[in-house]
Amino acid sequence: MFNLQKLKNGLTLVTAPIEGTKTITALVMVGTGSRYEEKQLTGISHFLEHMFFKGTKKRPTTKILSSEMDSTGGDFNAFTSKESTGFWMKVDASKTETALDIVSDMLLNSKFDKAEIEREKGVIIEEINMYADNPMMYIEDVFEECLYGDTPAGRDTSGTKETVSKFTREDFIRYFTGQYKPGNSVICLAGNIKPGTVKKVEKYFADFAAKHERIDFKEKDIVAVNQSSPALKINFKKTDQAHLSLGVHAYSHGHPDEMALKLLSIILGGSMSSRLFIELRERRGLAYYVRTSVEGYSDSGYLSTQAGVKMEKIDEAIKVILKEYKKIREELIKPDELQRVKDLIKGKIVIQLESSDDVAEWYGRQAAMMLTQQRSKKRGREAVYSPEEFIKKINKVTAKDIRRVANDIFIGKNLNLAVIGPYKDEDRFKKLLKF
Repeated sequence: MFNLQKLKNGLTLVTAPIEGTKTITALVMVGTGSRYEEKQLTGISHFLEHMFFKGTKKRPTTKILSSEMDSTGGDFNAFTSKESTGFWMKVDASKTETALDIVSDMLLNSKFDKAEIEREKGVIIEEINMYADNPMMYIEDVFEECLYGDTPAGRDTSGTKETVSKFTREDFIRYFTGQYKPGNSVICLAGNIKPGTVKKVEKYFADFAAKHERIDFKEKDIVAVNQSSPALKINFKKTDQAHLSLGVHAYSHGHPDEMALKLLSIILGGSMSSRLFIELRERRGLAYYVRTSVEGYSDSGYLSTQAGVKMEKIDEAIKVILKEYKKIREELIKPDELQRVKDLIKGKIVIQLESSDDVAEWYGRQAAMMLTQQRSKKRGREAVYSPEEFIKKINKVTAKDIRRVANDIFIGKNLNLAVIGPYKDEDRFKKLLKF
């Protein structure tokens, strides 16, 4: 069973023991990301994530830091999203103190060396190029731009080549000391947690508050959803396949209907037996990949279906997706289909949470989101869910719940379509965006 507690310096600690494992993961989650950035600093959260691996006062170069991490035989990585940033180490449990020493050193003592920043600009720009050249990955960014426009919620997490190239060391120092606070940060330990580990966390992260208490935190802008007509965003690109994302505004994290929404998305396109996978790929041969998913931010969310389809068949694919959206509004899910999807979720959770890094992320993301919603006084989950509690919530969802949610979100004016491909005729697609 996991435990959540506040340390003396205001840092939230989550411990999640796992029986039978020989590993432990130490994950730092901070409740800040690209939605907290000023326009001229778009991408700095993601860039900062890279800079944590570029040397500290104790481990002054990338090579020294990475060599020590490698010497543990463990795994390590980091990630940045719209509302959070995380970095972690997974090691043999006998290396727990080493992992805590390194991760805390990265958080508290990174140098943000000017020369390293200049070098890393080229790396980030190539990462931006990589995503732009991969429509299957980039379509989500285009969709969010369609959904949220020219706002922090609609801009790419990686930033632009223009913003990235202008960052200075002072920008990093100011953003880091302002946004990285104990009160919006979580340490999650998952795995083989030995006695005395909590005291070690307190020891290594003791200086966190003192380093960040005087700089103001910049809160993110709240998303105001007031869409009055369907929206379209075309990213013109000469491709051999058309990529699309068709979806609607939905619910924020912790919304009372978030479980019904999750089940709805899986029924539509969350597995190889899902409705859209069968209809688009197996029956019509229109696509190779088809997926429907949901995203829940602290104050907003959406459901979208993504697919890569034949150039000349994109209109047909859009019509098929809309037809399935309409169908699930009108017809109750049959008991066997609903049970199959619930069983799928249960099985995926069991498989997913076999390793300590996945368990750490399960609890760390929830805890960071809970802090974000508490800070902004946004209605959300009042607690972090264990896998067992999550499954209980899933089991309570009925067919009527799913139909009610479908009728709530699948409204004509609520439609958003993003397309990547060699298209310029907006009217062609706008005519299709209706039920």
